[in-house]
Amino acid sequence: MDFSYEQQLKEQYPLVAGLDEAGRGPLAGPVVAAAVIFNFTEIPEKLQGINDSKKLSPKKREEFFHLITHYALDCGVGICDHQTIDRINILEATFLAMKKALGAIRHKPDIILLDGNLPISNYSSPQKPIINGDNLIFSIAAASIIAKVTRDRIMEEMHIKYPSYLFSKHKGYGTKLHMNALKLYGPCEIHRKTFRPIKLLINSNTKAQNPKQY
Repeated sequence: MDFSYEQQLKEQYPLVAGLDEAGRGPLAGPVVAAAVIFNFTEIPEKLQGINDSKKLSPKKREEFFHLITHYALDCGVGICDHQTIDRINILEATFLAMKKALGAIRHKPDIILLDGNLPISNYSSPQKPIINGDNLIFSIAAASIIAKVTRDRIMEEMHIKYPSYLFSKHKGYGTKLHMNALKLYGPCEIHRKTFRPIKLLINSNTKAQNPKQY
């Protein structure tokens, strides 16, 4: 992965921001977005190997997190918690987290490159959704790392607060380990109550506690 796509845009759009999120799929915790702007023409040697965060080990993500925040011209993070997700739905919460991330950077980008096939709703600045962008575009891949590491750190903190759910291992995703904990203990405060597996669990528990009288 190189910086060629951003370079093609720089004459028309001098400041290009990569944007990505982490945490749309989990059953618990926040969705986190990150925006990253670089101002170099060539990728520094230490940043060679940046890729979609899902393809990197946790240790490598942490290493790149520190390097990205050092080398980037600007970097911002936006977070929407489980309550916001339940209130406005995960897609709108993702867009809101992205807007927060863009609001957290000091420089206004001339164009935003974001992973996926949908532009941010109700956002007027130039933007370009790119399918599989976190595998193709350096700035988006960098943003994916910032978002993923930030969210993983939050879920590590949630593990300390709710140790029975083992959030440090699965980060809130619907793994077998997580589902077994849910069956044992039921949902906790940070579970997304509008997500189907959690809704089914809540409904089944309610029925068990309030059986029909015949």
